[in-house]
Amino acid sequence: MTEHPFLPENASWPARRALARWARNVTEARWFALTVFVLILVNAALLGVETYRGLAADWSQGLRLAENLCLAAFTAEIVLRVCAHADRPHDFFRDPWNLFDLAVVGCAFLPFVRENATILRLLRLARVLRTARFLPQLRIVMVAVGRSLPGTVSFLLVGALLLYVYAMVGWLLFGHHDPEQYGSIGRAVLTLFLLMTLDGLGEAVHAGLEATRWSIVYYASYVLIASFVLVNVLIGVVISSLEEARELEREQRDDTPPVDRDLLTRIAVARRALDELEASLPAQNRSTRRRPCA
Repeated sequence: MTEHPFLPENASWPARRALARWARNVTEARWFALTVFVLILVNAALLGVETYRGLAADWSQGLRLAENLCLAAFTAEIVLRVCAHADRPHDFFRDPWNLFDLAVVGCAFLPFVRENATILRLLRLARVLRTARFLPQLRIVMVAVGRSLPGTVSFLLVGALLLYVYAMVGWLLFGHHDPEQYGSIGRAVLTLFLLMTLDGLGEAVHAGLEATRWSIVYYASYVLIASFVLVNVLIGVVISSLEEARELEREQRDDTPPVDRDLLTRIAVARRALDELEASLPAQNRSTRRRPCA
């Protein structure tokens, strides 16, 4: 009868577990994280040096060699992280940071990317974002930004509708009097978008009063809705996403999930029961020996 290749009895299973244990000890070490963090900073410095044409021309070979060494180091890091999940490969792909690192490093080996200098530089710039893996606070902020995208999209839709309505009203009120600012729907939207920061609001109100007195109601209602209500709603969405990201970070810091803790508790109870049973067996044997034969 043949053994299933994924059963623990398979000869490759202990080797995979040993490899995963060794790689996990390496990748979870503090020196490993510090080394990768330094490599990311060095790679960012190389990108900055390449912006100086004189230095890039004089040190072209050295910069190319340093870039290849950084790429080799990042590739070795990804290989070690994959080996750390040799016993459970699917867990590697559950972590979005692993997928991000794999995509950033793996794309550098694609033929089209290596031939296109612009795309290659953008991917190298994306490596700088990997510092979030080693900075918990930055990781929380990035996760919060991602979680706030749905609410931000809704905010943008409401803001666009508000700008369009007020731009049409502004075109009707000030189109003939101030064609540079409200001569078309596009100019009116741009003007109102700039007024959202309250910069130049006083000048706009004074210019609007020359056309109609309703400009005070127009600008007052717009500032109240756009600059106060909508901005506060956006801040609330970001703060709520930040709290969710912090809760997610706390859950990930817990090494043992609740299900595993329950399992460990049951195992501990079973072990105590076995110990008590083993301790009671000699006493029962002695009592059996002392019992007289019939």
